[in-house]
Amino acid sequence: MLLPLNPSPALEAARAIAATLTNAGHPAYFAGGCVRDLLLGHPAKDFDVATSATPDQIIALFPRTLQVGAHFGVILVVQQIGDVDVTTEVATFRHDGVYLDGRRPDAVRFTTDPREDVLRRDFTINGMLLNPAKIVASQVDDTAVLDFVGGRADLAAAIIRIIGPAELRFTEDKLRMLRGVRFAARLGFTIEPQTMRAIQHHAPEIAQVSCERIREELTRMLTQGHARRAFELLDQSGLLAQVLPEITRMHGVEQPPEYHPEGDVFVHTMLLLEHLPAGTSPTLAWGMLLHDVGKPATFQPPNPAKPGDRIRFNGHVEVGVRIAEEILRRLRFSTGDSAQILSLVRHHMQFGDIKSMKQSTLKRFLRLPSFDEHLALHRADCLSAHRDLSLYDFAKDAYETTEPDQVSPPLLVTGRDLIAAGYRPGPPFKAMLEAAEDAQLEGRIATTEEGLALIQGEFPSGKPK
Repeated sequence: MLLPLNPSPALEAARAIAATLTNAGHPAYFAGGCVRDLLLGHPAKDFDVATSATPDQIIALFPRTLQVGAHFGVILVVQQIGDVDVTTEVATFRHDGVYLDGRRPDAVRFTTDPREDVLRRDFTINGMLLNPAKIVASQVDDTAVLDFVGGRADLAAAIIRIIGPAELRFTEDKLRMLRGVRFAARLGFTIEPQTMRAIQHHAPEIAQVSCERIREELTRMLTQGHARRAFELLDQSGLLAQVLPEITRMHGVEQPPEYHPEGDVFVHTMLLLEHLPAGTSPTLAWGMLLHDVGKPATFQPPNPAKPGDRIRFNGHVEVGVRIAEEILRRLRFSTGDSAQILSLVRHHMQFGDIKSMKQSTLKRFLRLPSFDEHLALHRADCLSAHRDLSLYDFAKDAYETTEPDQVSPPLLVTGRDLIAAGYRPGPPFKAMLEAAEDAQLEGRIATTEEGLALIQGEFPSGKPK
C-alpha cells in the first residue's frame, strides 16, 4: 500500500540528511512520531532521523550542526531549504544505561542495531522506523516501515502500550506516564490495561519530574484539542491527584441546580475543557481549568433555617485566586502568563453584573488585557451550565462596538496636572485621579479644567490653598 506524504521543508531536509548518511555507509531512518502520524494519515510537523552514525560522524558529514545532546547521541543538523533554515534532530542508535534520576539514563551505549534502539523507546506506536529511501514522488510503500514492537497492530487497535515491561519503563522515565495520557487523549486511543495499572502504581513518583516538564505536558494536554479526555485520564490514572490535587478536590462538590444542572464542580470544569479547540492559548486553557478552583474550599450547603436557601460559594473568587497563585508558582509559570491566568480567575464572575455597570466600570472591564479570553471563558462557563448566553452577547457587543479611544482615552487629568494645580502628592492622589477618570469615561467632563473643578468639589479637604 502506498502512503501519501505532504511535501514540506521539514520532510525535504530529513530526506536529504538520511540520503547523505546512507551514501556514507550509515543506515538512516525516520523515527518516532512522524512515522506514527504518517501511518495514521496525519501530517507530520517534524521528522526525526535515527542512524548508525556516531555523533562525531554526523558532525563530520554536515557543515551546520548543534551539539545539544551529543552525550546521548543527539545532534541537531541545520539545513537551508529554499529560504528557510530547517533544524532536524539526528540521533545515533543507542542502548540506555541505568536511569538514576527518573528522567534520563546515566550513560548510553551506541549501537548499529536499529532494533536495539527501538526497544529503549516509550510506546509501541512511537517505536516504528521508516526507510526514507523508499519515498518516491511524495509516496512511500508501507513495507518501508520497520516494526519490531507491534506498533502497527496497536495503531490499528487504537491502543497505547509501553514497549517492554511496563513497571521497568515507568521506573526509568517518570515523564512517560504523562506522555502516555497525552497520546491517548490526542489520538482518541485507550491505554492498554497493564500499561494503565503500571501508571496507577507509579503515579506518586511523578514528583521526581521537574515542575517545568510537568507544566509543559499539562499545557500540551490543554491545548491539543482533547483537554477533557486528557484530564479524565489523568484522574483515572491517579496522576491528577499528584500534579494538581486542587482539581481532584472538585469531585463531589455540589452546585445549586438552578444555575448548574450539569452536576458538581469537577463535571462543570471538565465540560468547560470541551470548549478548548486545538491551538487555543495556554493562558485561556489554564484560566478555564482554574476558574472555579476556589469552590471546594468555600462550599456552603443550604441553611435549613432559611426556606428556599441554596448552595453558596461566598468568596470563591478571592480564594480561587490565592489557590491559583500557588499552583502557578509551583509549576513555575512566567510572570506574564501568571498575570493573565489570575486575571481570568479574578474577573470571571464580573459578567454577572455587566448590564448594571456604570459606563466607567464597564469600560475598565472591557480594557482588561486579552479581553477576548475573558469572553471565551464566560461563553464556555455558560454553555457548561445553564446555557444562557445573554450576558455574553451583551459583553461581546459592547467589546466589539466600543471604540478603543472611548475605552482607554488619553487622561484629561494626570498627577502632573494635580501638582501644577497646587496639590501635594500623597495617598489621596489615587482616589482623585480615579474620580476624574470615571467622570471622563462617563462623559461628565471634557477638559482638564472641568476635571480639576470636579476634584476640588469632591475632595474639598485636599483643595490647594
